[in-house]
Amino acid sequence: MATRTDASTRREQILKEAARLFAERGFHGVGVDEIGAAVGISGPGLYRHFAGKDAMLAELLVGISGQLLTGAKRRVAEADGGPGGRAGRDPEVVLDSLIEGHIDFALDDRPLITLHDRELDRLRDSDRKLVRQLQRQYVELWVEVVRELYPDLTEPGARSAVHSVFGLLNSTPHLGRPGALPGREVMAGLLHRMARGAFAAAGTD
Repeated sequence: MATRTDASTRREQILKEAARLFAERGFHGVGVDEIGAAVGISGPGLYRHFAGKDAMLAELLVGISGQLLTGAKRRVAEADGGPGGRAGRDPEVVLDSLIEGHIDFALDDRPLITLHDRELDRLRDSDRKLVRQLQRQYVELWVEVVRELYPDLTEPGARSAVHSVFGLLNSTPHLGRPGALPGREVMAGLLHRMARGAFAAAGTD
């Protein structure tokens, strides 16, 4: 008898393969049977886990937006937990932590970046609005930290810098196949330096 953990693991497997296939061939270029074959179950068997491809796409894009926001809030909260709480936190340390978290996403979830760029408009209005709402909260969290570190930077300037850094970090799917790139540690270090350089440039303009 399948357990709840088994079902959760199977859902994760389905979503992972769906993201890969959607990113490689486009949402309409992939059938339910192909997703099922990739995880070793029949296409109709997928409907025990998802109502269809639209539901998979929605869970992928809403899910990653929520995970990014939750992870960023956790990183900020960890910084606020030090001596002096929020008043005693070091915004440079917080920003470094946020950058590290987004780099992990950019390097480990490349198919989801491609999906967001190409397929977001395929979501129903309510799901697309939820994605946008989560993303706005994520951006504003970064903006607050950036302005702490660079107090002369205006709010629009900080928001523009944050979006520019996201564009930089999210460009990894277009840099070539993972095997053709430098090692993960080297790549992460390079992206981190580029992100900090972009913020420093914005903060000194």
